[in-house]
Amino acid sequence: MNERARLSETGVSRRAVLLAAGVSTASSLAGCTTDTAPSGTETETEKATTVADHSSPDLEKWVDEVPRPGVAEPTGTKDGHPYYEIQMREVEQKLHSDLPATTVWGYDGQFPGPTIEAERGEPIYVRWQNDLPDEHLLPVDTTIHKEMVPYDIDGVRTVTHLHGGNVEAASDGKAQGWFTRDFAETGPNFEQKDYYYVNDQPPATLWYHDHAVGITRLNVYAGLAGFYLLRDDRERDLELPDGEYEIPLVFQDRSVNEDGSLFYPSAVSEERDGDDSYPETSIVPEFYGDVSVVNGKAWPRLSVEPRTYRFRLLNGANSRYYNLELREYDESSSETGDDGPSFVQIGNDGGLLAEPVEIDGRLEMGPGQRADVVVDFSDYAGETLLLHNDAPSLYGGSRENGEETKPLPEIMLVDVGDSGTAEETEGVPTELTDVPELPVEEVDKHRHLTLASGSDEYGRMKHYLGNQDQPSGYALDDPVTEEPELGTTEIWSIANNTTMSHPMHLHLVHFQVLGRQPLSDYDPETDGVDPDSLEPPKPYELGWNDVVTVDPAEVVHTIVHFGEYEGLFNDQTGEYMWHCHMIEHEDYDMMRPFRVVSNADDDGD
Repeated sequence: MNERARLSETGVSRRAVLLAAGVSTASSLAGCTTDTAPSGTETETEKATTVADHSSPDLEKWVDEVPRPGVAEPTGTKDGHPYYEIQMREVEQKLHSDLPATTVWGYDGQFPGPTIEAERGEPIYVRWQNDLPDEHLLPVDTTIHKEMVPYDIDGVRTVTHLHGGNVEAASDGKAQGWFTRDFAETGPNFEQKDYYYVNDQPPATLWYHDHAVGITRLNVYAGLAGFYLLRDDRERDLELPDGEYEIPLVFQDRSVNEDGSLFYPSAVSEERDGDDSYPETSIVPEFYGDVSVVNGKAWPRLSVEPRTYRFRLLNGANSRYYNLELREYDESSSETGDDGPSFVQIGNDGGLLAEPVEIDGRLEMGPGQRADVVVDFSDYAGETLLLHNDAPSLYGGSRENGEETKPLPEIMLVDVGDSGTAEETEGVPTELTDVPELPVEEVDKHRHLTLASGSDEYGRMKHYLGNQDQPSGYALDDPVTEEPELGTTEIWSIANNTTMSHPMHLHLVHFQVLGRQPLSDYDPETDGVDPDSLEPPKPYELGWNDVVTVDPAEVVHTIVHFGEYEGLFNDQTGEYMWHCHMIEHEDYDMMRPFRVVSNADDDGD
């Protein structure tokens, strides 16, 4: 394992950290640098411009209507259950009316991919078919996990993970379960071609995306992501807005070139100083694009009637946080006015909340998080609204309004019609579902986990996951250190020793947030948590979560049950992953396996 240079837990600035690591802040944090030449060559003058931030073409905003993803249809049955074949293909797609068509990768040739509509209690099979070209669409850094990844094989590696799925390990989409076109080459953890999704969990907004080790950030950025909506009759009985009044929206950021092609940085440092050993194609610490993309369209507008809508919101960005609010908007002057309608959140990652929560202010969404919200436009007939974002990049870290923070404030425009034609729906019910509380007094084990930073042999920033035994972190391929037993309940206390926020995701399970406390008040030698002594979870963190944001110098305490609990979820054993969902971090090296093992009592039966 590489030696780690842990960052100070005091007030070290993000800029100082990056400079110390040999990283160019203004260029790399924007996610928009081009390859550089060594210092002292004849291209020295050119170098000064090529390391400057990439800027996408100046596109007119609010030109295109928000598209709605198609819905996947089964191609047949298997073992009496619906069977899908969904192909990953390279296609040309218009991201904006004024841009040439962009080459993207899409499930079934769509960016985002088609929505899979599944029913609780009715399993399905999916074969994720890799029909991608031999060469990657984007620049690949072959120094990432070079001991684990065969970069010299033909074809692009992919593997699909159902994010939020309570599924068998063989169908989880492990990072090392990848495969190339027609399954010609497979990774060491590849087990089967057809994935089995049991759908034995509460109805929820799930999503699927690529998870191949070392290139997840590139595959997702190229377009490999889509919605997976799990429904049941109990939810339908709530009579929430449906049909054309239920709209899935995935928020992403991209950068593009004048010819419409996707731009993704291929180098990070201007400190090479003639060092030929430094990778010419290098991973960046994070990626922040300068174009808002919603459902595959750049800066679109959404037409609604003056009535209630249900929105399935997904933060599908590589690294960017969103902090969202609807504001009144004057399109002629591009000025925002008073607050618009509020979000009423009815669900999050793992399904419906026990009761609706009216968001007072803004709705925070880290990468990978979902929010199921209802918005009533009835008081805004004939008005235009702006979906506004005030989250800087480097979320939770530097709050400077400098170039490196790369804000993306304007996300989408909403046009509210003068009148509606559909019958009005009732208001949101005051009770949505039963969410049983996981009791802290019944916890079987308390795990103390850490988020840490360091640098690699090239001086590039790197992130790690650790525990009480090794707070500075482990490598991805180090032996498993977390082995919860099936049927047990654990507290996972996640301490952030880094200088920025991290959205932490657990595969397989959903957890409840107990609360937060300052890192300075945290004692990792003490087991057990008193929730009353903690800062309580945010309203939109109630219920079941599979992603939680851990801010700098903060500890977030979560409680999780492994297996079926009071009729919810199902029993699964095997190896799964937990990781940061900033995908550049996940790729290098902020991801670890955990293994759910059979209960010792069961082994003796």
